[in-house]
Amino acid sequence: MRADVHQHLWPTPFVEALRERAEPPRLVGWTLLLAGEPDYEVDPADHDVARRAELVRADGLDLALVSLSSPLGVEWLPPEEAAPLLAAYHDGAAALPEPFRAWASACLTEIDPAALDRELRRGFVGLQLPATALLDEAGYARCAPLLDLLERRGLPLFVHPGAAPPAPPGAPAWWPALVPYVQQMHQAWFAFRAYGRPRHPSLRVCFALLAGLAPLHGERLAVRGGGRGVVDPDVFVETSSYGPRAVDAVVRVLGIDVIVHGSDRPYASPRDPGLGDAAMCALRTTNPHRLLHGERSDTAAIRHSRGGPR
Repeated sequence: MRADVHQHLWPTPFVEALRERAEPPRLVGWTLLLAGEPDYEVDPADHDVARRAELVRADGLDLALVSLSSPLGVEWLPPEEAAPLLAAYHDGAAALPEPFRAWASACLTEIDPAALDRELRRGFVGLQLPATALLDEAGYARCAPLLDLLERRGLPLFVHPGAAPPAPPGAPAWWPALVPYVQQMHQAWFAFRAYGRPRHPSLRVCFALLAGLAPLHGERLAVRGGGRGVVDPDVFVETSSYGPRAVDAVVRVLGIDVIVHGSDRPYASPRDPGLGDAAMCALRTTNPHRLLHGERSDTAAIRHSRGGPR
């Protein structure tokens, strides 16, 4: 099944819940108000389910995984504010027709693994968390009950950029996507190496936007005493917003087996990495299947046993 693991589609109940709020994150008509970013004019067509389904088919895909937009900051709201938004998102996402399935979300100000388990039992493919929740040892300690549940159920984690701090005065509109989002993903990649994998040895995880290109810093890691990076066959990165140069560079470091196709639609469109038909099959079919179901390819198993590409 050909898949895009990273899309955003706001179901109607979630849109209505955002409009009911008096403070960010909130919608006023179709204007999105956030604490750390300029007001954003949402195109209603971007959240039209029938139109989006047509786009998935036009992309030549069979499945699109949608998730809550973590930069909204919903997960970090007080429990009494997060609960109605999360319920609206989960109820709406669970009702989406094919070709959509969804990542679950969770409140981070009051950790409740039982609530997450209820959503996973409804058919959500795994859990998305904002990178801001997983930047250090304390973050992994806080989120451990949620990640333990994923491990027990054999379901993956998707790490996505979280809310951005206020941009500096005069910053261009692209600042959050290019600075704090990338910094968050970079730190989250190395925090998983330092704290996440030792604490959660069997967890499968996917980092959005090629983990902010953090894998390309392996040579510096080795020079600074971090050791030579072993390619972890259960740690994936997805390709959203990047094209041939970045994808090719990450493939050279990690190999093709842990790269998965993601678009971040409607905020970006799918791009052809120009790696050929076999690589596209891996990115869209083989590797998403392994991410979701945990079946390791022969080449990935060999690379893991040899300690990664040299």
